[in-house]
Amino acid sequence: MFELQDAFARKFHYLRLSVTDVCNFKCQYCLPDGYRPDGRKSFLTLDEIRRLTRVFAAMGTNKVRITGGEPSLRKDFTAIIETVAATPGIRKVAMTTNGYRMARQVADWRRAGLSAINVSVDSLDPRMFHQITGENRFQEVMAGIDAAFAAGFEQVKVNTVLMRGLNDGELGRFLGWIKDNPIQLRFIELMQTGEMDELFSRHHVRGALIKEQLLRAGWQQKVRAHNDGPAEVFWHPDYVGEIGLIMPYAKDFCASCNRLRVSSLGKLHLCLFGDYGVELRDLLAEDGQHAALQLRLREALADKKATHFLHQGQTGMTPHLASIGG
Repeated sequence: MFELQDAFARKFHYLRLSVTDVCNFKCQYCLPDGYRPDGRKSFLTLDEIRRLTRVFAAMGTNKVRITGGEPSLRKDFTAIIETVAATPGIRKVAMTTNGYRMARQVADWRRAGLSAINVSVDSLDPRMFHQITGENRFQEVMAGIDAAFAAGFEQVKVNTVLMRGLNDGELGRFLGWIKDNPIQLRFIELMQTGEMDELFSRHHVRGALIKEQLLRAGWQQKVRAHNDGPAEVFWHPDYVGEIGLIMPYAKDFCASCNRLRVSSLGKLHLCLFGDYGVELRDLLAEDGQHAALQLRLREALADKKATHFLHQGQTGMTPHLASIGG
C-alpha cells in the first residue's frame, strides 16, 4: 500500500536527499560569498542513508535525487550512489551537480547505478559563467557533459537560473545548443530566499515570459510522469533537445508536488520554503527503527500545507538553496 500521501491526496514518489551542504562554487543566487562552515557538522553516514532510503522505498518512493551543496565533494559519493541504487523499490537514482568533477568521475557514477544527471550551467558565455558562479570552470563543466554522454547517459538535464541583466538574453544561444543535442535545458525561475532579498528584486525574471516565447515558436508541452520533478517540459519537432521551465510563482505550482526533502543533517523538509524541519536522525542510528520512522513520516505529512507562501514574500527557514539541496 502506498503510504506517503498528504491531506490533499498528493503522493510522494520522489525523495530529494542532500548528503552535504558544502559547495565549492560561489553562485550569486545561492552562496555569493562562498561556503561558510557553521561549526563541525556530521553529515548523514552511509548506514544512515541506507536505512532512510529503505524506509522511503517501503512507503512508495521510487526515485531518489542525491543533492548538496555539491554532492560529489563527499569522498564516499560513489558508494552513496551504490547504496541508494541497491535499495529494493528504487527505480531511478538521479543527482544534481555543478559538474566540476564529472569529466573524471561520471563513468564511475554510471557504473554505480546513477541513472539521471542534472548539471548547472548558468551561461554559455565563459565570462558570464564565471561572473555568475564565481568559478572559471566553464570548459571543465562542458567537458563533463561530453563525458556523461560517452558514459552512456542518453540525456543530460542542464539547470539554468534565469537572471535579469545577466543571462536572460541567452535564450537563442541555448536553443542553438540543444537543437542537435539530447539535452533537456531547464530554465529555473529565481527564487527568493532569506539571504537573497535584494538580489531577487534586482534579477528576477518571470518564467511565464519564456513560456510565452516558446509557445509562439511552436514548442509543445509534454505530459508529466508521476515521479517527474516540477518542470513543465516542452518539445519541438525541429529540436533533439527539450526545454523545461520551473516556475514556482506560477498558479497551482504546488498542486502537483510529489517530492519530499531530507537534509544532510537528517531533517525532513516538507517544502523547500517551509518553516521547520522534522528530526529523523535519532531513528537512523541503528537498525530496528523502521516502524517508528514510518510513523514519524506519516505524522509529518499530515501537517504539510497546500502551498508555499512565496507570493506573500514568506521564504520560510531556508537561508540559501545549498542548505537543504534546492
